[in-house]
Amino acid sequence: MTGNLIIKNAAELVRCSGFKAKCGSAMSELNIIADGAVIIENGVITAVGETSELAPKLEQPGFEVIDASGKAVLPGFVDPHTHFVFGGYRAEEFYRRLRGDSYMAIMESGGGIVNTVAATRAASESELFELGKARLDSMLSFGVTTVEGKSGYGLDEHTEIKQLEVMAELDRRHPTDVVRTFLGAHAVPKEYKGKPDDFIDFIISQVMPKVAERRLAQFCDIFCEKNVFSVEQSRRLLSKAKTLGFRLKLHADEIVSLGGAELAAELGAVSADHLLRASEKGIADMAKAGVIAVLLPGTAFSLKENYADARYMIDQGCAAALATDMNPGTCFSESLPLIFALATLYMGMRPEEAVTAMTLNAAAALDRADRIGSIDPGKKGDIVILEFPSYKYIPYHIGISTVEKVIKNGKLVFDKHGAGKQCYQN
Repeated sequence: MTGNLIIKNAAELVRCSGFKAKCGSAMSELNIIADGAVIIENGVITAVGETSELAPKLEQPGFEVIDASGKAVLPGFVDPHTHFVFGGYRAEEFYRRLRGDSYMAIMESGGGIVNTVAATRAASESELFELGKARLDSMLSFGVTTVEGKSGYGLDEHTEIKQLEVMAELDRRHPTDVVRTFLGAHAVPKEYKGKPDDFIDFIISQVMPKVAERRLAQFCDIFCEKNVFSVEQSRRLLSKAKTLGFRLKLHADEIVSLGGAELAAELGAVSADHLLRASEKGIADMAKAGVIAVLLPGTAFSLKENYADARYMIDQGCAAALATDMNPGTCFSESLPLIFALATLYMGMRPEEAVTAMTLNAAAALDRADRIGSIDPGKKGDIVILEFPSYKYIPYHIGISTVEKVIKNGKLVFDKHGAGKQCYQN
């Protein structure tokens, strides 16, 4: 295919129009066109409207044509928080939690993140590439056309850079765009046990400058949490990251209300993620500062924790996004339909808000709302076509992908009913 594509006769063309994050009540505005059509030229959307309105332009030579009769058409989904490049698995920890052990108790006993660190340090780049590619293929089948990937399973110079280099290669060779985040301060490694300040010094002086110099990541993140990294340690690392040109993210207020949301607003972070225990002041500060609340209900579900209060956040004027947090420990799932269902069933989000949270606002959480996340002229031709006539089937078919086709840059890259399903070439 050439990147020249026409989609016509869509039962619902769910545009999610906009070029920046939507807050509050605006999150319910999906700008749906019945019997809609889209024209994509050289990978870029050039026209959107009713099929009858665009009829004179729908017979152009040199264009592939998809008849979406009876189908809903949406922007390609964006997953703005994952840890998808890692070695090893942690199934035993899942069973420990079923027996009553807490996440923090498992970490303190030598499990958790540091367990994955050992396996990721031992894995070769080629092994990590193949593991990452398989996970991206699965995400693509769920309609994900852009994904964020974090390092953080090295906690040393070599492996952190190895993870980011693997993600860069996947970005070049896989149709799914991979946005890279440096999460060198994900936990305190065994060699720095009891010395978190020394580890922060090491990341700031030895690792972060090399990641910045090689432009291996756009964002810098830190796990700001009790018994991991304090607010002051997080402020010190992120302030340095800002001077090196990184945009900022935080794992904030997941286990206890520590002040991570307030810190995100203070530093002008693009997003604060998790927020299960965010304070009212922190949420108000985020709304005022325009920090996007990236909510991860799959993690709360897996840990059997209370969910983040999405309804309150949206009503207070926050822009909310949804993500899987796909990782080997606390949410080993890339199922965006499950995330959508949890958000609407247990977090008070309306289905329309969840669509915005998986598209335009998720794109904004990656600083890409001007390029992706909606079906607007001038944006990339990233589109999903559902098997059903409405977006309302996404949470209704709980945890199961309703995506029939995925278009990336105007090219068909996944077809559930096509030969071989994955249609792209490495």
